[in-house]
Amino acid sequence: MTLLLAQMSVILAVTLICGWMARRLGQARVIGEMVGGILLGPSVFGRLAPHTSILLFSAGSLHPLEILSTVGLVLYLFLIGMELDYDQLICQRRTAVLASGTSILIPFITAAALAHSLRIRFAPHGIGNLPFVLFLGIAMSITAFPVLARILEERRLQGTPLGTTAILCAAVDDVLAWTLLAFALTLIGADGGPASLPLRLAYLAMYLLLMLGMVRPLAARAVTLRKKPNLSLELLGIFIIFALASAAATEWIGVHPLFGAFLAGVCFPRIEHWQQAVRAKLDMVTSALLLPLFFALTGLRTRLDLLDDAKMWWWTAIVLAGAVFGKMGGGVLAARWTGQRWRNAFALGALMNTRGLVELVVLNIAYNVGAFSPTLFTMMVVMALVTTMSTTPILNLLKVGNDDSSLVREKAEVSA
Repeated sequence: MTLLLAQMSVILAVTLICGWMARRLGQARVIGEMVGGILLGPSVFGRLAPHTSILLFSAGSLHPLEILSTVGLVLYLFLIGMELDYDQLICQRRTAVLASGTSILIPFITAAALAHSLRIRFAPHGIGNLPFVLFLGIAMSITAFPVLARILEERRLQGTPLGTTAILCAAVDDVLAWTLLAFALTLIGADGGPASLPLRLAYLAMYLLLMLGMVRPLAARAVTLRKKPNLSLELLGIFIIFALASAAATEWIGVHPLFGAFLAGVCFPRIEHWQQAVRAKLDMVTSALLLPLFFALTGLRTRLDLLDDAKMWWWTAIVLAGAVFGKMGGGVLAARWTGQRWRNAFALGALMNTRGLVELVVLNIAYNVGAFSPTLFTMMVVMALVTTMSTTPILNLLKVGNDDSSLVREKAEVSA
């Protein structure tokens, strides 16, 4: 317990300072927290103070941190699913499906083109070709919905056509990416559960039908029957129990528990003051206490020292170029097809290229199930950092956001 508390104190102090510095440099706080996690890993802290690093973060002492960080991620994915506006997605399904489909399809094609070369050089022994392509494609096509929303808010783009389109595309991207991730995990049976692949897929399909076809309508119906409109402590506890139980169910099926937590958030009743209350109560704990533990664990797995020659950095540059070309290219094409100008199209591509925390979640899942080696994991973390950090400078270069009122006037030019 003494070691755990000491680990948590150091992690929180480093990520807090780095997050504050990132904000001062005009970046999102999550960028600094990601960098803080890497600073605590073997690439920096392990080299500067190897004995202290081993004493504080020995491999055998990390299991409690992994459990706490997983709980934090479960609550975090529940919040993301809870804020998914599926009514708006249905109303604007043409734009959302076309734009998000393109911004996922092109990165997947790029990933498939790179998969063979990366697999023979960096994939762990025994990983199948299809699961590897799926994990690589998901890692290259994911968009960090919460980081994107924070950037839009900071730049006053929420009510613009660009902001609305970006949020819709990121929401659909998240749903598709987590569904594909669930399928990839069932292919390799990563988390236990039923041994047979057809049985795992059948359980997953039944669970999706149960949650979306029964639980979500029943939850919405129960809200109309509730006399007290306020969110009580007991009701908040029920929602947390529901999220944890859903995560446990998908863990048992053989899919990652985060998929179940996200699905529980999707089924959450769409009552605005309830959503605000749940986020206010849970976000403080997850963001300030539990998620920094996840950043630290990611940093401890990031081995920049493995990229020790020009060849390794060349492959890292190829991965980065493929990710940027696929995601930004897909976003730009989709924006043009839906009637936006070139400036807005490139801005949408830059926003969709934001990966952040959600990317790290996917990478850690791929690492834990043996789909990515430590070297490939490090390359992908570098890609996630660079693509996320580049969003704000690109928007500044395009002069998009803040006082750019011309974006609001372009609403009529965006296709429904």
